[in-house]
Amino acid sequence: MTTVRPWSELFGAPDRLEIDPEFARLREERPLQRVRLTYGEPAWLATRYEDAKLVLSDPRFSRAAATGRDEPRTRMYSGSSASLLSYDPPEHGRLRRLVAKAFTARRVERLRPRTQRIADDLVDRMVAAGPPAELVEDFALPLPITVICELLGVPVADRRDFRLWSDAFLSTTRFTPEQVTEYTGRLWDYMAGLIDDHRRTPRDDLIGALIAARDEQDRLSEDELLAMAVGILVAGHETTASQIPNFVYTLLTHPAQLAAVRADPGLIPQAVEELMRFVPLGGGAGSARYALEDVEVGGVKVRSGEPVVVAVHSANRDESVYTDPDTLDLNRHRQEPAHIGFGHGPHHCLGAQLARMELQVALGTLLGRLPGLRFAGSEEDIVWKTGTATRGPERLPLTWDEPRPRSSATGWAAEPAAEPATETSAGTSAESHAGTSAQSHAGRPAGTSAGTPAESHAGTSVERSPA
Repeated sequence: MTTVRPWSELFGAPDRLEIDPEFARLREERPLQRVRLTYGEPAWLATRYEDAKLVLSDPRFSRAAATGRDEPRTRMYSGSSASLLSYDPPEHGRLRRLVAKAFTARRVERLRPRTQRIADDLVDRMVAAGPPAELVEDFALPLPITVICELLGVPVADRRDFRLWSDAFLSTTRFTPEQVTEYTGRLWDYMAGLIDDHRRTPRDDLIGALIAARDEQDRLSEDELLAMAVGILVAGHETTASQIPNFVYTLLTHPAQLAAVRADPGLIPQAVEELMRFVPLGGGAGSARYALEDVEVGGVKVRSGEPVVVAVHSANRDESVYTDPDTLDLNRHRQEPAHIGFGHGPHHCLGAQLARMELQVALGTLLGRLPGLRFAGSEEDIVWKTGTATRGPERLPLTWDEPRPRSSATGWAAEPAAEPATETSAGTSAESHAGTSAQSHAGRPAGTSAGTPAESHAGTSVERSPA
């Protein structure tokens, strides 16, 4: 009989952005390991790249089958059965198509100028206040929060409230079970109130488009509408807000790579891709997939009904796929397989293109306008998150030399990335289907205003699960 190992017995507590060496041993000796996470039933843990891709994309593995089960997970809150992440094709495609068009690479490039203005405004405030600045509160949080609020139709002034509630949503040990229940309840009540307000006073934003899809076209249920809005709000700011300081920290602790980006800002898009591979967003495993039949994974038979969780950060360091995977190499993506930092398969991060754009803008603005950007004090002064599903600094004080004024130089635009195929039950890209996007009353795509493209969006997806 296979031994089930508690997660805490296999792996130590997350240490900054380091990856526990036990993952490398498992990839070599036991790529599929039976584990028990903090909550839920035992599961298989997949640590290799190819095994991770199989579990995340093969239709023999199901997210919908988690409904009604004590799903293995690292955080207290198990999520809503009406969320996008809880469905399999074709129901998953039905919901995803309601918002997918607001997230395409081409539409994202139209959002870049607005995102750049937000980033420049934030740096202006940092410069006016003078160094040192606290990167998380002064820049990394308000950037994605502002853009997701503008996209959805959420008042930016309410950010302190829903920031607290979002923390509870992602809590592992930071909050008590009673606090998690209270704060997540407040988050759902808050969003339900916003939806009611949008019904009374219709407006041209993503909540308005989802309401139209619900009330006029009956394309989703009320529970699905609420879960979609909550999921986009939480995932749309939290993961990007974590990765901005993570990426800055990583570059500041890799001076040769930092110097290369400073010398050639054109490297920023590929730097973002390599940082997505290299930097672990979460310290645990992603959402479980349940086997619908017996499936062989990594030489191990997973029985029908057994859950498998994927350690994406381990898969992105797989020695059989990447040369010297523990080295940050900004030119890596030209020769080696793509990372799976945004997931893989049908639940590939809905906001991946927006995440890329926001991270590119963030790095370009910080490095371009703040010469000599560095830690204010020692690296030991950085305060790291604890008790939450995402890793990263909670406080990251920075200083810099003589700042540069905002200019068009920081507003460069990358070529739109190729759209990843989102598999539907028919095996075709969801973006190619008719009725790709939820439409407003005037027939405009979700997230646009009259006569203009949507100007803002968050960097991560309702389908993004820290791993």
